[in-house]
Amino acid sequence: MGIGTSIFLIAIGAILRFAVSVQASGFSIHTIGVILMVVGAIGLAISLLWMTLWADRAVGPDTVVTRRRDVY
Repeated sequence: MGIGTSIFLIAIGAILRFAVSVQASGFSIHTIGVILMVVGAIGLAISLLWMTLWADRAVGPDTVVTRRRDVY
């Protein structure tokens, strides 16, 4: 799940939790909104951790430092 998807889930969850005032039988729309916000927040945290911590470790050193010495 990417950052954009996580933010989208948080936004949809917030809309369902705070802006919708529809009563449905069998399930609560407010509970679904809270669940979507929690899943989006967890996905956002995992995405940010993946980008900051583990992404740098996959890349090896790009440059090789060589020293040139003149021998007389």
